[in-house]
Amino acid sequence: MKAAMKAKDTNRLNVLRGILAETTNASKTSSPFKTDIQLLSLLKKRAAASKAAAQEFGAARRDDLKDKEEAQVEVLEEYAAKVETVGTDEIMEAIAKVVEEMRTDGVSVNKGSVLKAVIGAGGVLDGKPVEKAEVARIVMRML
Repeated sequence: MKAAMKAKDTNRLNVLRGILAETTNASKTSSPFKTDIQLLSLLKKRAAASKAAAQEFGAARRDDLKDKEEAQVEVLEEYAAKVETVGTDEIMEAIAKVVEEMRTDGVSVNKGSVLKAVIGAGGVLDGKPVEKAEVARIVMRML
């Protein structure tokens, strides 16, 4: 934040202030951010909101506001890219392994049972930095 202030990078500074405000507000609730994945979901949610706002501003021919929102999206995506998560190859391997085990055991293979075995308590990816939405998407593709 200090570097953004010194560089007079207002877009980066506004993004950082917004994220800091949201994490501070979340820390005062019953579900504060405890993992990097929760922070990543916040970054992606804010990026999606900024993209939607940029589209709205574009439709209203407010190019100045559209450019501002697009710059904020770039900053948010830059920070989101720095959060380390489990790669898709590792997720696909874990899902394939679980599906094969379920089929050999004679258990019905459906989205819910596979997700439970993969990211549920005691699952293959339990406790690892993985986005549940991405795992669900990959499970749907593989089934």
